[in-house]
Amino acid sequence: MRIKNELWAITPLDGRYANKLSLLNSVVSEGALIRYRARVEALWLLHLAEQPEIAQQLKMTPELQAVLERIAEGIDDEACTQVKRIEEKTNHDVKAVEYFLRDQLRLKGASDSILSFIHFACTSEDINNLAYALMLDEARKTCLLPVVNSLLVSLQQQIKSYSDLPMLSRTHGQSASPTTLGKELAVFYYRLRRQVAKLEGLDLDGKMSGAVGNYNAHFSSYPNLDWLNIAKDFVENKLDLSWNPLTTQIENHDSVAEYCDIVRRINTVSIGLCRDVWGYISLGYFKQELKDGEVGSSTMPHKVNPIDFENAEGNFGLSSALASHFSEKLPISRWQRDLSDSTVLRAIGSMVGHTFLAMQSLLKGFGKLAVNEEAMSRDLDESWEVLGEAVQTVMRKYGVVDAYERLKQITRGRAVCKAVIHEAIDTCEELPNSVKADLMKLTPRSYIGIADVLAIRFLDTGEKS
Repeated sequence: MRIKNELWAITPLDGRYANKLSLLNSVVSEGALIRYRARVEALWLLHLAEQPEIAQQLKMTPELQAVLERIAEGIDDEACTQVKRIEEKTNHDVKAVEYFLRDQLRLKGASDSILSFIHFACTSEDINNLAYALMLDEARKTCLLPVVNSLLVSLQQQIKSYSDLPMLSRTHGQSASPTTLGKELAVFYYRLRRQVAKLEGLDLDGKMSGAVGNYNAHFSSYPNLDWLNIAKDFVENKLDLSWNPLTTQIENHDSVAEYCDIVRRINTVSIGLCRDVWGYISLGYFKQELKDGEVGSSTMPHKVNPIDFENAEGNFGLSSALASHFSEKLPISRWQRDLSDSTVLRAIGSMVGHTFLAMQSLLKGFGKLAVNEEAMSRDLDESWEVLGEAVQTVMRKYGVVDAYERLKQITRGRAVCKAVIHEAIDTCEELPNSVKADLMKLTPRSYIGIADVLAIRFLDTGEKS
C-alpha cells in the first residue's frame, strides 16, 4: 500500500519521502490545521464565558466546558473527517469548524444561548491567523529546532575531534594558508546556532479583532467591554502568542515572514555546509561508508556518490524558494483584505517539510563519513608555497620593504618545495639568525595560526568576540 501511495502522490513529500516525514503529519497537514482552528474556536468560547457580562447570557455549564477543553486539546482523525464532510456542503473551511463545534455541543445538550456564541464577533481570518501561528510554533518546537539542534550536536562532536587536524585551505579554489577541519566546521556551527537562537526567540503574532480589525461587531454588541484587553488576554494567555493590536482584516503576517526568513537563512548556511563537505569528499579528505547492495552509478561500478549532501542541498533550495515567496507575498494585501494569502499559506508545510527532509539527509551524510587524514597530510606536504605568507610577513617585521615581492617571485604559480622556502629564509640578510631558525621549523602542517583554539572557543559560550 505504501508503494502504491508513493506512486500517485503529487509531491515527493507525500510520496517518495512520506516515510521520513511522518512526524509532520500531525503538525503541518490539513488535518492539523483543522485541529488548530477547532482549538481556537473552543478556547475563544471559553474565554467569552469568563467575561462577566457575557457569562450571564452564555450560561456555560461544567459539562460543556469539559467538552470544549477536550476539543482544545486536539480533536481526533474522525472529527477532522467530520469537519471535511461539513465543508463539502458549506464550501467554507472555517465555517465548517464552527458548525462542527455547534453539533458537538448540541449533542451534549447545549442551549441556543451557548451555541449562538460560537465564532462570536469573528471573521474567518481571526481563526486562521491564530491557527497558522499555532502551526508554525508547533513546527518550530517539534520539528525544526530538534533536527537543527541534532545537526549542531553532530557538528560539535566532529569539531572537538578534529579541532587541531591540519587541512589545506582553498581560497578561490587554490591552495591557501592552512586551517583545521574542526575550525572550518565550527564556522558553520556558529552561524547555524545564531539562526537557531533567532528562531527560538521569534514571537509569532496573532489578532482577534473582527472583519476589518476595528472590533466593529464586538463594540456594537457589548459597548462597555474592554475588547482590546479581552483580545490581548486571549492571544497572549490562552494561546501563548504575541498580540498584534493594529491590523486590517488579516493579521499582517510580518512575524510569519520573519519566521520564513530565518528558515531561509538556516537553509542558506546549510547549503554552504553541504557544498563544502561535498568538495572535501571530492578531494578525498572524507571517505564514505559503503553499504552492500547500494549502486552509485548505473554505468560506473566504482562510484560512491555524496548523494546525501546533494539531496540535502536540493531540498534546502526548494524550502528557500518557498520561504522567499512567503516572506515577500504574505505581508501584502489589497486594502483591508484579499484572499491571495489563503492559498499561499496552505503550502507553508511544504517549506517546513523540505527543510526537515534536508536536515535528515545532512545528518545521514555526516553519519557515513570518515576523515582521511592521509589525504590531508599529503596535500599539505606538497604545498610549501603556503608558507610564503608567513615568511614575507616576518620579513616585513624586520624592515624588508620588498618582502612580498621576493616571495611572490619564487612562489606565485609554481610548485614550491621545502628547499625553496628555506633558501628564501636563509638568504634574507635582514633576518636575525634566531628568527631564521624559528622560520625553518615552520611546516604547512604547523602553520595553522590559532585555528585549533578558534575551533572550540565558541562552541558553548555564545561569545561574539
